Amino acid sequence: MDDVFRVADTDLIAYIHPSMANKTRRAIQRQLSSLLFTYNEAFDGMVLAYSIEDINKMAKILSGLQPYYGVNLKAKLLMFSPKPDMLLEGKIVRLERESIHVVVLGFCSASIMSENIREEFKYKSIGGQGVFINTSHKRHLIKSGSFIRFLVQSLDEEMLHISGSLIPANTGCIRWLSKHVDEDSQMERNHKRQREEDLESESHKKKGIFKHHKG
Repeated sequence: MDDVFRVADTDLIAYIHPSMANKTRRAIQRQLSSLLFTYNEAFDGMVLAYSIEDINKMAKILSGLQPYYGVNLKAKLLMFSPKPDMLLEGKIVRLERESIHVVVLGFCSASIMSENIREEFKYKSIGGQGVFINTSHKRHLIKSGSFIRFLVQSLDEEMLHISGSLIPANTGCIRWLSKHVDEDSQMERNHKRQREEDLESESHKKKGIFKHHKG
């Protein structure tokens, strides 16, 4: 999920009412806070947090009926920018035969429809509770309350709603995936080490044969 989060260094202008002239920093914080957890087209993402780095003390007075003044500032913004084909993680809040509903970071909703769930997952009702069971790996269960990893298909910026997919093999229940990936990685490392040892042994044999013929 690392690519989903990024820190943006920004140069901004805050327009302050004269009544806040002696509370400029508070006025700026109020304006930045209004950006939180909403999609911002200019930043191409949702602002999760901010940090004011510098405020220019030279303000520019704006003409008009109310003489607002503009303050230049630098701020770091922590952005949440989900894009198609990125992996996200979230908690299942509702699971049905036709869909799985997920909440991401506590404020962004996501849904995964049945046609976007790979065929090896089969829906079953156990004790009155719906679950998806992986027929290839019986212990790989997806149920309400599970934390899952899924692929982003699209994002509705206005609704802050993500359409996701569980088609890729590296998606599913995070707990099961973490153990499964660790086991696969260890097996791959063992196979790689064995191949290297076999190649080294074969190389030594060839060198021995070459020396024998040379002698």
